[in-house]
Amino acid sequence: MKVLVTDKINEIAKNILLEGENLEVDLLPTMSEDELCEKIEQYDALMIRSQTKVTEKIINAGKNLKIIGRAGVGVDNVDVDAATKKGIIVVNSPDGNTKAAAEHALAMMLAMSRNIPKANASTSQGLWERSKFTGVEVFDKNLGIIGFGKIGSHVAQVALALGMKVYVCDPYTTKEVVESKGCNYVDSFDEFWGLCDFITLHTPKTRETTHLINAETISKMKDGVRIINCARGGIIDEEALKNALQSGKVKSAAIDVYETEPDVKSSPLLEVTDNVVLTPHLGASTSEAQLNVAIDVAQQIKTVLLGGAAKSPVNIPYLKPEKLEPVKDYMKLAENLGEFAQQIHGKNLVSIEINVKGALSGLDISPLEIAVLKGVFNSTDNVNFVNANLLAKNKGINVTTSKSDERGNYIGYINVKLKSENTETNVAGAMIAKNIIRIVSINQYNTSIETVENMLLIPHENKPSMIAKVATVIGEHGINIEHMHVVQKENDNSLMVINTDVEVNEKVLNEIKQINGITTAKYIKLTA
Repeated sequence: MKVLVTDKINEIAKNILLEGENLEVDLLPTMSEDELCEKIEQYDALMIRSQTKVTEKIINAGKNLKIIGRAGVGVDNVDVDAATKKGIIVVNSPDGNTKAAAEHALAMMLAMSRNIPKANASTSQGLWERSKFTGVEVFDKNLGIIGFGKIGSHVAQVALALGMKVYVCDPYTTKEVVESKGCNYVDSFDEFWGLCDFITLHTPKTRETTHLINAETISKMKDGVRIINCARGGIIDEEALKNALQSGKVKSAAIDVYETEPDVKSSPLLEVTDNVVLTPHLGASTSEAQLNVAIDVAQQIKTVLLGGAAKSPVNIPYLKPEKLEPVKDYMKLAENLGEFAQQIHGKNLVSIEINVKGALSGLDISPLEIAVLKGVFNSTDNVNFVNANLLAKNKGINVTTSKSDERGNYIGYINVKLKSENTETNVAGAMIAKNIIRIVSINQYNTSIETVENMLLIPHENKPSMIAKVATVIGEHGINIEHMHVVQKENDNSLMVINTDVEVNEKVLNEIKQINGITTAKYIKLTA
């Protein structure tokens, strides 16, 4: 398998990818969209930083792509939706540059407060203008933090040590989390703006955060507020900030990211000369951070290509290790149940119901839901864990999950119910002992069947010689029966489930159907 590493990424990434495994790695410079489209087809993985824009066109050209790794925090230069549709995993390194980004935001705040860039420029010219560069202390000032993830919370920790009062506005965290860090939680931006002497941004750029700071929100801030943005360009309306800086509403700003990177010549902020500190997206630009993100993403790419799970998947959050670990022993069973049920049920599926019992009832079962969906779509679609959920949505299939505390006879139990307008199929599986999983019911039949690759499902009348007649047909075609399970219902109908060593073709199935007392025979193929 081949990996393309582009942009300026520490060469340790190549060493990690090559070490002890049969992977080929090419290190190439940043390319245009057309150049990358020409090359990407031959690669199984792509590793980038912020310079390469991975567009839908590139993703569609990457016919063999399995994973895209962004050596950094954000993935706004990757079309994640397009990657998800194609079943391509997108990973990043959310922790690798946390300290570097937080430190840069703090450095920008202090440089802005003490006029360090302008004082340096003046003194470097041999001037002595002490009175011209009188600054302001951050001690006892109110710092407003938007975004309280790893970076924002580290900024808060240092700011508290500097004697600042910290106010946090973040709809994705809780009051309890914020207050446990010694900060003040504010649940409304309207209240937040007027509290802050300094405001620092630590949130991704999304539809909700684009131009979060604009003319209207600036008007609600304190006169003389100071603003720091080391997160993402576009969160601030640069024209509105320029006007506020020129009017004095905003005393000063420290900006590391821009709406049009790397071409910043068109930024309105360049028109402000006295009260801004501008740097060229240096938040993660430390030797330690670059090393950390290169190691992290290279290891994830290698793990995925070798069949493992990514540590920081962006578009499959339900398969993060902390979610997957508690239910990992049931993943194969869940996928097999989805496959088994769908191959019995057939087409025109309108809903999927998943119910768990026993030990599973107290766990996050989102990974099992995705495994079931992958199984359901395995036979008809180019599906994997990345796009299984999206396929269900696109097909208009309603998916519901439920839990029951009922223990029953099993350690953990999963029931999958598929519904069409006039048809319903129920298949259940369980762990019957440690690390032993079985299919325990098929519609109204109670069973105990090992999930194997090749299976025959034969409903039949419960009368003498049925097993012998079926076995004769199978044997005449040179097919070995590895295991057979027969179960009877109260109405004298029975179900024969046979595990075979090879696939069973239509000719064999048709001969079995000719046996008196058998109306149908179905071959089921499961993921081994």
